[in-house]
Amino acid sequence: MRQAGRYLRQYREIRAKHGLLEMCKRPDLAATVTLQPVEILDVDAAIIFADLLLPVEPMGLKLRYASGVGPIIDNPVRNAADIDTLSTANGDDLGYVGEAIQLVSRALGTKVPVVGFVGAPFTMASYMIEGGASRNFIRTKRMMYGEETLWRRLMGKIVDVLAPFASSQVAAGARAIQVFDSWVGALGPDDYVRFAAPYSRALIERIRGTGVPVIHFGTGASGFFRELHAAGGDVMGVDWRINIDQAWMDISYRSAIQGNLDPVALFAPLPELKMRVTELLKRTGARPGHIFNLGHGILPETPVDNVKALVQMVREFKP
Repeated sequence: MRQAGRYLRQYREIRAKHGLLEMCKRPDLAATVTLQPVEILDVDAAIIFADLLLPVEPMGLKLRYASGVGPIIDNPVRNAADIDTLSTANGDDLGYVGEAIQLVSRALGTKVPVVGFVGAPFTMASYMIEGGASRNFIRTKRMMYGEETLWRRLMGKIVDVLAPFASSQVAAGARAIQVFDSWVGALGPDDYVRFAAPYSRALIERIRGTGVPVIHFGTGASGFFRELHAAGGDVMGVDWRINIDQAWMDISYRSAIQGNLDPVALFAPLPELKMRVTELLKRTGARPGHIFNLGHGILPETPVDNVKALVQMVREFKP
């Protein structure tokens, strides 16, 4: 999962000296914090350090991060004129992400693959409309329900920015791209199919055209996991709100699956953690195509020794 280094002392020492956007935009810093979990934990992939909202800046939005609040967009998208002014032509401004991927790829060689990522169109749109995180997504849904033509124009522009951005990550050395739909759980199944799925599908198809696999992850989407899968993905990420064997069966094992330990399980005593890891791995059994992972991002307070122990538990498991 993303944010893989933020519970590490080595990460926090760098973060104390640099803002989040600065870390993302300096390839040397982004590469350093990407490599830290690989070197400390000996995991099987490196997930590039970036932020899913970076593409809104070349589109013309003003992004900043407030302590304790998270991302804030000072000029959110609220009407037709706002959508008209959004640019799809400045993707080269995101070249720093590709540079970081190149640095990480050189450092790891062929030993460990680098995974790139983009936000899914619905999640990107909701941040752009709300101006930040939201509990009820009132403005987003108001546009969806009341101004569908505007909604579709906005989503089309977002896809036209995200697809080349993902392709540039692949060109820089990313061996897979993960599409994060962090806020898709705000939708019901019918709204997902009508307002979000067509754009996720278009984005995923364009990324797959680069020749790398796509991991498709939606938070809180277990109630419409089949619909999420229908939008595409060589690998489907699943959060902890559904048993992984049930989720896999729901899509008739037609994609690989990634997940899905509750991140808070890493705070449990080691015997309890081992029981949970073993149960999860038993649910996927010997069937090929399971990528063990958390069911969402790791939390900053997570005990590092428990993460190290988790990696060993997974490595030592025998079905």
